[in-house]
Amino acid sequence: MDRDHGGPVFVGSQKGGMNIEEVAESDPDSIFTETIDIETGPKKEQLNTISEKLGFPPEIIPDATTQLSNLYNLFINLDCTQVEVNPLAETPEGIIYAADAKMNFDDNASFRQKEVFAMHDPTEDNPLEVEATKYNLNYVAMDGNIGCMVNGAGLAMATMDIINLYKGSPANFLDVGGGADEKQVAEAFKIITSDPKVKAILVNIFGGIMKCDTIANGVINAARTVNLKIPLVVRLAGTNVAVGKKILEESGLPIITATDLDDAAQKAVATLHH
Repeated sequence: MDRDHGGPVFVGSQKGGMNIEEVAESDPDSIFTETIDIETGPKKEQLNTISEKLGFPPEIIPDATTQLSNLYNLFINLDCTQVEVNPLAETPEGIIYAADAKMNFDDNASFRQKEVFAMHDPTEDNPLEVEATKYNLNYVAMDGNIGCMVNGAGLAMATMDIINLYKGSPANFLDVGGGADEKQVAEAFKIITSDPKVKAILVNIFGGIMKCDTIANGVINAARTVNLKIPLVVRLAGTNVAVGKKILEESGLPIITATDLDDAAQKAVATLHH
């Protein structure tokens, strides 16, 4: 599924089997894209064109188009976001095989694709990510040392970018969502601090639906529960911000408050150099 084309596309290259990202940089012309109308699916001429561009000889193009058509049907019927076949191989006898494949599925379709999602093996997942899912927290572990707790995915991305800008390195992506309560905030905190790489925590909340006093209480309770030993920088803005800041100030905890995102990121990075 391709956002730029607003629907499904076939992307192909004869340079299969190698790192396609490298090919895209060094030889972009060797990669072609064919846009498919989601209402009609791929037309016969399109499948023929793709097969030719993939370099299949004329005598096996009928077989190639059948395979491509089947791949497209599989992609649509299983609610895939991507089906990557690399390589699509041809034997000396002229038989085509999808030799290796990777498939991504749309989480929103899990109710329809019970059989696919039943294959998920949680033991393969990061245990902290599994824990986060239980509390409806969007958490992805990363390699850095500044733990982030933010509300809203866009703000979380921006927070990670600004940490990088000030030569810091985010330890995670964590979006507590718009309507998190004190318990979720506390659990988010536990998850961040249970990553041994985390040497400082940056909380960046823009309170809209989410009220700053709720966050402040959650943060303080969590900091006490986990007996926080690392620097904590908090930036609050929005609904009930004055109450939230007052709660932080009166907690008696060594919380570093920040006025804006820039200030918060600089302060979080600075704590690592002391």
